[in-house]
Amino acid sequence: MRIRRHPILSFKREKEVNFTFNGKPIKAFEGETIAAALHAEGIKVLSESKRNHRPRGFFCAIGNCASCLMKVDGIPNVKTCITRVRDGMVVISQHGRGDPGDIL
Repeated sequence: MRIRRHPILSFKREKEVNFTFNGKPIKAFEGETIAAALHAEGIKVLSESKRNHRPRGFFCAIGNCASCLMKVDGIPNVKTCITRVRDGMVVISQHGRGDPGDIL
């Protein structure tokens, strides 16, 4: 779900881009963060807690917490709430510390 109209703010949609999340194609707009694009697609679980493996979602949205860490283009522990989407990027869920091969 994306905000389409707002009484005060205006949302200028940039060019549409495509990326994959766990193998699923996702459409986003240039300038959006990965977490915002996933949230708009109805994907609410972004990672899981390291100790108890509980689901984590979009929390701080400013890069201060670790609730949105994912593997992006082969790089683990990327903060998806502050990383902008790029056409063709590959995003994969991770759990734990993001060790290689350690995905949801």
